[in-house]
Amino acid sequence: MAGVRVKVVSGDSPAVVRHVVAALGLQATELLSGDEIAGLSDAALAARVDTVDLYARVSPDQKTRIVRALIARGHTVGFLGDGINDAPAIRAADVGLSVDGATDIAREAADMILLAPDLEVVAAGVAEGRRTYANIMKYIRMGTSSNVGNMVTMALASLWLPFLPLTPVQVLLNNLIYDLSQAGLPFDRTDAADVGQPQGWDMHALIRFTAIMAPLSSVFDLLTFAAMRHLFHLDPAAFRTGWFIESMATQILVVFVIRTRGPFWRSRPDPVMAGLLLGGLALAVALPLSPLAAGLGFGPLPLPVWACVSGLVLAYLAMAEGCKRPALSPVSPSPLRSG
Repeated sequence: MAGVRVKVVSGDSPAVVRHVVAALGLQATELLSGDEIAGLSDAALAARVDTVDLYARVSPDQKTRIVRALIARGHTVGFLGDGINDAPAIRAADVGLSVDGATDIAREAADMILLAPDLEVVAAGVAEGRRTYANIMKYIRMGTSSNVGNMVTMALASLWLPFLPLTPVQVLLNNLIYDLSQAGLPFDRTDAADVGQPQGWDMHALIRFTAIMAPLSSVFDLLTFAAMRHLFHLDPAAFRTGWFIESMATQILVVFVIRTRGPFWRSRPDPVMAGLLLGGLALAVALPLSPLAAGLGFGPLPLPVWACVSGLVLAYLAMAEGCKRPALSPVSPSPLRSG
């Protein structure tokens, strides 16, 4: 269930283990006993643990061997136990779990202790952990693609423009508004694919996403530069206003696009996150129109420039929707197994 495979590792007899498994409705048939495990080398045991889900009459040392065999096969292992003989396996597992009424040594060995006598807590914890990880990855993808795109844009602009495209104060203001608008990401909903299966860190996928989305952002920044510089012939203050608004709009609105692997209109964002994003965009647009504009280095924009910037933003969002599919890889498997 949910990509988690349950293994029962017990010191009880095979008959008791099979009875418990049948009562719980678990689908498991193959069983290894402690005597059989004793005759297996570590390599031979590692070759069996993928297919065997029931273990009976095992010693504390054999429980630890089973956990280490699963880890050696590349699995992430969670072990739940409450007795003294479970402590070594709890300690050896990637995630050691015990319960509030367990022996002192089992609780000391555990990474987490369940305070409620209900295994649904474990399932809820797995789901919440996956949702948290998925939202962390959203922020990392957005941050890397946005920052790399901005750095490329600024580097190219320095070769072309006779002035800074944004003043230092405007750069800091851009970063502040963007970061505040992202504060709602921890509340966001997640795709079923993100929580339905285990996830693993994939640096290659992150690099691929950044390599696709960052240049796309830079292309539209440069198109904005060209329009304001050569089509509308704006002075530096107005130029900076136009790019500030375009930069903020693309960075903030693209979150709605790349927060989900499917079409963005089919996945509803959390209201808190959506409110913070739209509030950040409203603030970014309002500042150049406010009495603070002159002090922040902004200048008035003609209506045709507003229309041009709006068109470029919409075109960017459409391109981002089309490019995100090859940029977003499938969820990387990292099975969690518990005994």
